Amino acid sequence: MLRIIIIFCTVFFSYSQTKYQKDFDTYWTTVDTYFGYFDIQNIDWNEAKKIYQSDILKVKSDDDFIRLLEKINNELYNGHVSLNVNLASSSRLLPTGTDLWLKYIDNKFIIESVKEGSAAEKSGLEPGMEITGYNNVLIKEGIKKFLPKSAEAYTNVMYEYSANLLMAGTHNSERIINVNGSLTFKIDIVRNNETVKRVEYSRIAGNIGYVKINNSLGDYKTIRDFDKAINDLQETDGIILDLRDTPSGGNTTVARAIMGRFIAKEVPYQRHSFPYEEKLYGVKRSTVEFVSPRGGNYYKQLVVLCNRWTGSMGEGMVIGFDGINRAEIIGTEMAGLLGAIYNYTLPETGIGFQFPVEKLYHINGTPREDFKPERYIADPKEQLQKAIDIINESL
Repeated sequence: MLRIIIIFCTVFFSYSQTKYQKDFDTYWTTVDTYFGYFDIQNIDWNEAKKIYQSDILKVKSDDDFIRLLEKINNELYNGHVSLNVNLASSSRLLPTGTDLWLKYIDNKFIIESVKEGSAAEKSGLEPGMEITGYNNVLIKEGIKKFLPKSAEAYTNVMYEYSANLLMAGTHNSERIINVNGSLTFKIDIVRNNETVKRVEYSRIAGNIGYVKINNSLGDYKTIRDFDKAINDLQETDGIILDLRDTPSGGNTTVARAIMGRFIAKEVPYQRHSFPYEEKLYGVKRSTVEFVSPRGGNYYKQLVVLCNRWTGSMGEGMVIGFDGINRAEIIGTEMAGLLGAIYNYTLPETGIGFQFPVEKLYHINGTPREDFKPERYIADPKEQLQKAIDIINESL
């Protein structure tokens, strides 16, 4: 009889759960099993479950549930953790949706970078300025809603993630940014319907090839467009490959197609590890990914530009070119997006979510998110000029 009661209670509890409670459990368990970076994120995922379980009881609609998932995503504080759906009130994605990059230095939030041609740059915001408020709320108050609640102590990385997410704004509101405690910069909502070429290229500074990828590393047509650029620039003295506008990442097929035009033999360019296999089965797994020659090889000097808006697959290409010693890398830290993401769908609501499962490394073992160019230059114009100088010096 006791066994029957236990079975009945278990079945009753399962059926009494709302679809949101069921999907919350699925979401939490999936992340718990496969997230690749719990060892460095300094949060307690079990505690996060306890914190947000009480909130799930208040969820009455899909919109409520999306808001809750966005909150718990912030526990993992990285731009590679996201949903495939958003609300008008949702924060824009990092780094795709932001045009400012802040660093937390001496208890202050300082603008490190401003995206070229962006609304933030046009407003007059500049590197070095101290951000003190957002939409007339002190920044130290504004970031609290994004800080992970399950962390015992906050780190600089947590503060910077929260501040940059705040600066990105939402899809439905203008941004009012307070600087140095007295200056105010207003940035209107940007509705960018302009069609941009996947690949732009030209000759600059005489006979130097310049190729810019416009956030299209996930579009297979980029391969065709890039091939045309390289074929047309075969007789140049060197090529500058600009990856400073690749925030949304892409896929390895497009990346390897691009890299393959600059090598003469197959070489390893990136390392992977799979923490979940060791967690589940006690067996470590790691792989090395190779890139192969493709098409006519461009053998002259190559310089690659990167910055905070070089994201995901763009980051993979940068460490790849560096690892195979094929290019000079110029720029700054990149977006710091963790690992390779896998996509999942919640069975009850159909909401998709993604997070990093595989860890990714430079071929020398450096975590991709920690890579810094040896030729570290912050100013975008100086980056380009240095690239030109390097090619001219190689002649």
